[in-house]
Amino acid sequence: MNNRLCFISRNYRGVESSGNKAKTDNEQTLRQMGAKNLGLPTTYYNNKVVTFFLDLAGIVKMMLTVRPGDVILLQYPVKKYFSFICNVAHCRKAKVVALIHDLGSMRRKKLTVKKEISRLMHADEVIASNETMAEWLRSNGYEHPLGALGLFDYRSKALTPPAGKQMPLVPTLVYAGALAMRKNAFLLKMDGWEMSYKLDIYGNKEGLPGIKESEHVSIHGFMPAEEFIAHVPGDFGFVWDGDSMDSCTGDFGEYLRWNSPHKVSFYLRAGLPVIIWREAALAPMIEREGIGLAIGSIAELNELLAQITPEQMWQMRENVQRVSRKLATGGFLQDALSETELLKEGKA
Repeated sequence: MNNRLCFISRNYRGVESSGNKAKTDNEQTLRQMGAKNLGLPTTYYNNKVVTFFLDLAGIVKMMLTVRPGDVILLQYPVKKYFSFICNVAHCRKAKVVALIHDLGSMRRKKLTVKKEISRLMHADEVIASNETMAEWLRSNGYEHPLGALGLFDYRSKALTPPAGKQMPLVPTLVYAGALAMRKNAFLLKMDGWEMSYKLDIYGNKEGLPGIKESEHVSIHGFMPAEEFIAHVPGDFGFVWDGDSMDSCTGDFGEYLRWNSPHKVSFYLRAGLPVIIWREAALAPMIEREGIGLAIGSIAELNELLAQITPEQMWQMRENVQRVSRKLATGGFLQDALSETELLKEGKA
């Protein structure tokens, strides 16, 4: 007997945020895979009270519609209700797979590691954001089947620009996202830095007081995602957090050791190879897939970029095109689900 693949949709406040974008993209993939929504239809109201009651109503509906043998994919974290949903599913002889977007014990430090592992143990299986996070979960006591996603898919109607074959004399690095002192103060230190490249920053500069343009640094405002993917000029997408140019630091920088930043998928969908901190969880995958470079310090960039041949640049861009197509069609989630033990059992 084939198990039904199911999910519980919800109300998404601010779908433009990276977390909600990833979750709604996953829901689209699940629908295309024939998964059953056990909750209410997806909504996008901004009101917190409306959100609370809609999400609660969706869980009540799930309680009435879940069947024995169902496999429910929960996108973790699920505020307040994760353990409850798992318990209801088990009472109805259904199973739960938790797909981890963020870990509270790492990102916001609102949970102890022990409490988070205990919570996740309510799920019958976990898909970690990446292989490094999966290893961390296992080493900290998660005992059920465990897989890894790799990259969060990024669905978009925009077409990725074709891969160019030329390596510019002065390459351009693109840094996009919310600007804030606690997240990317290192950008302030790049003022006056000796660069053999250009840096294009896309974001609200009011969030980073003191940042200014120079011969090699250009600051652009917010660019809508579809426009960015289809038209952003540049050669590499840059992933770096913290206030240091020698290493990624602070809560955001340290979190790169474990998470899969949505920004990486965003850059790849725009056809940009990625430059990332060498100790980031995604660095091994980026190097293995040939879709970018890993660095230990920003000081390495001048020499590293100068060594890239036109052939190497073209190959990286070709690899990015391949991965971008997979991201656009929900390929990473589909692959991860195809490897889950629970769904394999249902097909036996």
